[in-house]
Amino acid sequence: MEPEIVYRIALSRIKGMNKSLAQHIHDTVGELELFFELPESQLQEMTGITGRILHDEARRTALQAARQEMEFIQKGNIVPLYFTDPTYPHRLTECVDAPVLLYYRGTANLNEAKVISVVGTRRATDYGRSFCEAMIRDLADYFPQLVIVSGLAYGIDICTHRAALKQGLDTVGVLAHGLDHIYPSSHRNTAIEMVTHGGLITEYPGYHAMHPAFFVARNRIVAGLADAVVIVESREKGGALITAGIAESYHRDVFALPGDIQRESSAGCNHLIRRNRAALITSADDLVEAMCWNAPRREAVQRSLFPDLTDEEQTLVDYLKAKGEGQINRMTVELDRPLSQLLSVLVELEFKGVVKALPGGIYKL
Repeated sequence: MEPEIVYRIALSRIKGMNKSLAQHIHDTVGELELFFELPESQLQEMTGITGRILHDEARRTALQAARQEMEFIQKGNIVPLYFTDPTYPHRLTECVDAPVLLYYRGTANLNEAKVISVVGTRRATDYGRSFCEAMIRDLADYFPQLVIVSGLAYGIDICTHRAALKQGLDTVGVLAHGLDHIYPSSHRNTAIEMVTHGGLITEYPGYHAMHPAFFVARNRIVAGLADAVVIVESREKGGALITAGIAESYHRDVFALPGDIQRESSAGCNHLIRRNRAALITSADDLVEAMCWNAPRREAVQRSLFPDLTDEEQTLVDYLKAKGEGQINRMTVELDRPLSQLLSVLVELEFKGVVKALPGGIYKL
């Protein structure tokens, strides 16, 4: 007799198995041990299922693979989450195509009260990265227990994870491969940090060969784990739009960052907003309000936060605080300062980490 978890892993490894079928097998057969021991004819009679799922060879192969997988997860401190477990993400149980079993390595509570997913283009611009960082910073101020989910890919995904880590939030990466490696490898150090400040999760066992289709399939987990999905930059046919469509089908709230109509990286978001498939988002406050989340009122920025500012620097900070942002040419007029003097002060504020320069001569706190 094998440990129950071996049978659970084996059931998930049978080709064609899904959550509905697995539940039906539990309801009709009872103990999973019986499912792997009884002859095919008896199982057909008990379950009404026909086809390869019940073939002796399929069950035998799956059981052998599960035994090997047990060695891998024990060495890697990986936790298998079965769809009937109380620790399985309860938001995913609402999704008809949720995985039968997940492999998880991390510390984050996947059933935290508030979870959002943030995804976007692999070719992120400064505009998208800046918004992502600002939104996560403000959400962290409101909700220190918030969990941020993304896909550990290039661009917006990795920006999301790193911004969450910087703000002390747990962040979970959904992988399109097993936990035996990290793709892309350049994100390995971030992934290692996430294990103790969030986690890594996948439906694929260790040493499972990668396939392009897996990257599309993992999007349903990214969408299903969260209360809301935020799309930050996407081409008109970008992968993030697939995640948005899946989120819609799961009745998740979808938000999209609008952008320049001439910019390819904003075409997908603008399309979602135009078709009323996503709510327009420009800040963390937009998301908080739309989700009806009760957030504490944040205090206005005080000069005491920047104790080493000169009077000239403080004047600029006060201006940007009041305006939200400033364009360099407009500031020279409204502040009545020479361009060279203004640029000198702004550069100094950048070094102090007080302001950030954006394309088009725009500056923001």
